[in-house]
Amino acid sequence: MNHPAPPRPLVLDSIAAARAALEGRGDIVLVPTMGALHDGHLALVARALELGSTVVVSIFVNPLQFGPNEDLDRYPRTLDADVEKLAAVGVPYVFAPTAADMYPTGAAQTRVVAGRVGGMLEGRSRPGHFDGVLTVVAKLLQIIRPTFVVFGQKDAQQVFLVRQMVADLNIPVTVVTVETVRDETGLALSSRNRFLSPTEKRAAHAIPLALEAAASYADRGIDAALAAAQGTIMGEPLVELDYLKIVHPETFLPADDDYRGPALALAAARVGSTRLIDNAPIVLAG
Repeated sequence: MNHPAPPRPLVLDSIAAARAALEGRGDIVLVPTMGALHDGHLALVARALELGSTVVVSIFVNPLQFGPNEDLDRYPRTLDADVEKLAAVGVPYVFAPTAADMYPTGAAQTRVVAGRVGGMLEGRSRPGHFDGVLTVVAKLLQIIRPTFVVFGQKDAQQVFLVRQMVADLNIPVTVVTVETVRDETGLALSSRNRFLSPTEKRAAHAIPLALEAAASYADRGIDAALAAAQGTIMGEPLVELDYLKIVHPETFLPADDDYRGPALALAAARVGSTRLIDNAPIVLAG
């Protein structure tokens, strides 16, 4: 027996269209994305559909979060394919505005500043990145007015900063996180993985292996955990490490040498021309 195809999502291509379509709808759930959707995104969507029936997936490649030498122009844009994937799982709305609609006067003059943590780790490697992220997330929350907003744990620093912004600015939304989705080798799924050659993809497996090493040696203290992770990365010549840090999960500041308890190990590295990030929870002892 043939089952009818699920209806395609209503694609809202402007702020005005989104506000008109969502007016009066309660318990909206927003999943912010930049498109090029993969199974990691679909895990966020699955969680969103558990939280409410009015799910909005935003697809917007935000120019504010890309630096002048980053991959804005190269970032994949696959709206038609993305809409098909979202139709298959029953998403009712896609918000896909243009840059001109989101930033009608060009680069936004008023921006959210990410603060101290926003200048560390990813923020140190990508100056201004998190100001751009928080500015667009703040705009999306104002436009869609969701009850819940769903993010992936892979972008742990981003999640921390969004939670901080929501608390600091008294934005009435609940931030929900979903565990990182990985491929069969343990590599965290990312829209940028498509740029990896088969050889580079095999090499990139060193990143999650390094985080596993940190977790395995965490009972010996922070120095042992970092050394084990660093050694794993250094064993793969195709992986150029950007940073490897262990932070306190409640402050996202580097954990002290004598800290004991739950922590988060974070890594960023370049494999060929592709920059990847990952993280994993660990428990420091010793």
